[in-house]
Amino acid sequence: MNAVQPSGLNINLGDDCSRKAYNWAKQTFGNRAGKAGMACVKVDGGFANLLDFNGVKIGISSDGIGTKIEVAERTGIYHTLGFDLMAMIVDDLAANGIEPTTLSNILDVDFLDPDIIDDLMRGLHDAANECGVAVSGGEIAELGTRMNGYGPRMHFNWCATGIGILHPNLKKPIDGSAVQVGDAVMAFRSRGFRSNGFSLLRTIMREQFGAEWHTVKYDDAQTWGEVLLTPSRIFAPMICRLLSEGVGIKGIAHITGGGIASNFERVTKVNTLEAALDHLFPPLEMMQKVMELGQVTAETAYRYWNMGNGMLFVMTPSEADAVIRLSAECGFNARRVGTIIPKKI
Repeated sequence: MNAVQPSGLNINLGDDCSRKAYNWAKQTFGNRAGKAGMACVKVDGGFANLLDFNGVKIGISSDGIGTKIEVAERTGIYHTLGFDLMAMIVDDLAANGIEPTTLSNILDVDFLDPDIIDDLMRGLHDAANECGVAVSGGEIAELGTRMNGYGPRMHFNWCATGIGILHPNLKKPIDGSAVQVGDAVMAFRSRGFRSNGFSLLRTIMREQFGAEWHTVKYDDAQTWGEVLLTPSRIFAPMICRLLSEGVGIKGIAHITGGGIASNFERVTKVNTLEAALDHLFPPLEMMQKVMELGQVTAETAYRYWNMGNGMLFVMTPSEADAVIRLSAECGFNARRVGTIIPKKI
């Protein structure tokens, strides 16, 4: 059996395109210099940005859920996608110390299916309640043949923009500038693939199980379609709880597309540091099975998926035990996974 190659899935290309897009965006920051709406985050690669409206600082971030949508189309389970969309937005905000407050979404469809839309918005409602966010509104756009997907029902793409306020215990965004050698690296345990790397996942499933892979049994209780649809854990409320308790978080990485190395580098590169990550959460069982099925190397897996580590954050070692205790009280599994070290030349 040959290893499934991530054909057409080039992480480096994606990073390069993101840099190009952001470089053009940065050139517009001067349009608001000295005016309401001026950008505050100066470090490239932040997960969100902070805008200054005459002293009131508002965070903003946009994202979507990508091709995980096809798994919902295959299984007919739509209500969990709201947790994925919410997590992608609010966890990016929390990664810069921003408390999420409000979300607006846009749903592009080929044609209207009221039942699917009801399931999607019910899930978004439940996710919003979990993290104390108001869904202020949105838009549904009918795009006809511009949209396609699996099966005969409504096909769609779902994206959103979220805003929030800088956490009241912070004077400036968390951007990694306070990270120093010897700091502890902590992680929150994820519960699935979240909403990233699904093009590679679907390739592996199709190669191993054929066109109807989503119906193949994963175990006695679930199909592969159902287990890959596991909704994202939302970490923003726990991050805000830690900040409210006075925990001095110096840097946060939301582990999404690009995996651990690419995302955590956003935190360590500010002071030209790196991390020795020698105690990461082990891959979830579903991830291990996918790696075995597709003969995916660890290097590839850790570049596409979170591998059981949903968020990484940095603080002084003396606070690690308090973080583990507070997280457990709220139902989150946290552990110390490494240490900040000088960057090797």
